[in-house]
Amino acid sequence: MVGCSTLRKVPRASLYNGLAIVAAALVLLATAVLPVSAEDAAPSVSDQCLGCHGSDGMEKTLQDGATLKLHIPGDIFAKSVHSSIGCTGCHSDVDLASHPPADKEIPSARGFSITMTQICSGCHADKFEQWQSSIHAALVRSSNPAAPICTDCHNPHAVIKGAAASIEQIPCKKCHTDIYTAYLGSMHGKARLKSADSFAPICTDCHSAHAVQPTSLGQGPDAACSGCHADLLESHQKWLPNAALHFEAVSCPACHAPKAKRKVDLMLFDSKDAQPLGSEQVGVPLFEASSKSDSKGIDAQTLATLLQTLNRSGISGKTVLRGRLEAATGPESHMLTDKSQAISDCRTCHSSGSQPFQSVTISVVEPQGQRVGYDVNSDVLNSVVSVESVGGFYAIGGTRIKLLDILLALAILGGVGFAVGHLILGWIFKYLGLYHPAIGGHRVDLHDPPGDEGQGPKSA
Repeated sequence: MVGCSTLRKVPRASLYNGLAIVAAALVLLATAVLPVSAEDAAPSVSDQCLGCHGSDGMEKTLQDGATLKLHIPGDIFAKSVHSSIGCTGCHSDVDLASHPPADKEIPSARGFSITMTQICSGCHADKFEQWQSSIHAALVRSSNPAAPICTDCHNPHAVIKGAAASIEQIPCKKCHTDIYTAYLGSMHGKARLKSADSFAPICTDCHSAHAVQPTSLGQGPDAACSGCHADLLESHQKWLPNAALHFEAVSCPACHAPKAKRKVDLMLFDSKDAQPLGSEQVGVPLFEASSKSDSKGIDAQTLATLLQTLNRSGISGKTVLRGRLEAATGPESHMLTDKSQAISDCRTCHSSGSQPFQSVTISVVEPQGQRVGYDVNSDVLNSVVSVESVGGFYAIGGTRIKLLDILLALAILGGVGFAVGHLILGWIFKYLGLYHPAIGGHRVDLHDPPGDEGQGPKSA
């Protein structure tokens, strides 16, 4: 009770001050005893990296004299999908205690970027494997300086999930500017620009994102068309005669890009495995020499000689030419319009001197998979010498061989004339009474008395 009464005698203000002092002491004691979080104790590794690399204009001069940009905008990196793994997620070889090393030399920015693609495979193994099988990777292996690698399509410090699906952010346009521009004017591009929710295809829908294959393999982009337009053959059979045959010899853009120029491409195939022949199998110097010797390109005789050489005795398999009507260039093949504007007039191709048959190329495949075309004289489609070489590509009215037409006409007239002439002569001889049908294999004299037919001479 004494303690209680004593406490009552203490002034209230003094009591509050004392309690505040005690609370402050407890906070200080807790701070000294309890561990401090890493975030409060020191800046993160990424923050330390951005302390230098966040500075605008940071760069490094390389051995080849080029400049490697080292500036990483911190605000952009913070929004990227890689921000969660931080700088060390990809740059685990960097030791902050000794960074930057004074003796580290980088020969070239391109070489450095190619080396860093191996880092991507650590997290994106499936995508990296697909890329390894692509035409892009094949071009990298052939030391093509323009071949795209991971960081050419995906800025590693600014990767935003789903950004590549936006038509404005398509990375393909960096290298394929002409094709991208043509695509924007197509029905597919216009549909995408009109609505982000459109199902119209973009580059990766037809060519895939990572396993990009050259058009020399199979039907190429035509196979992609059937992915969305599953009833292609059935819908064309309603109005197009021999629709299946047209699909084999005519590419989709040849009719569905009406403003495009068209050409006939002759590709060398091995009939045994139905695969296009490569330049190493054919011998490109022959093509180059032929195309340079005549401004009109390879002639019919040279083409026939080439096939005879490739099909000489002792060679397994048979080399054949497959003709296909296509849009003249890659950009033109992307100028697709609505089906109501597609070419449907048969006379466009099936008429003498039609435009699609005035431009002819012959294609071989380079080791990396790209098609390389050489100019061919358009007369190969109308030359009698080409009957054996390009006989498999024939369009009624468009690729007629006039000499064969003349020979055919003469043969028909000769056959009909012989039959008609024989009948007329028979009627004339019968009318004049010069002969009578033979009986028993003997000629009958019209002056023989009746009953003596075929009895021979009488005995005396």
